[in-house]
Amino acid sequence: MESKKTVTGQRLEVLNREEVIITGVEHVDSFDEQVISLKTNLGNLILKGEGLNITQLNMEEGKLVVQGYLYSLTYAETKGGKSKGIFDKLLK
Repeated sequence: MESKKTVTGQRLEVLNREEVIITGVEHVDSFDEQVISLKTNLGNLILKGEGLNITQLNMEEGKLVVQGYLYSLTYAETKGGKSKGIFDKLLK
């Protein structure tokens, strides 16, 4: 029988803008040294920085650790499960 992970919340810990520890991670959509895009149990999250490197990813625990210099952490707006496009924002 397959075990299901139960994540009830999310923890986001930033240490000196050089390390980020995130729990509640469901999926990493894309990553490079400047941008990491991921889906969490609280929505889509985008990390921007310089020299970003995923040092730990544990999908069983829903935990992600990123090192590098962090510029920003942004939760993306969603509407019906999809990110809002420019036209959705303009026509609001």
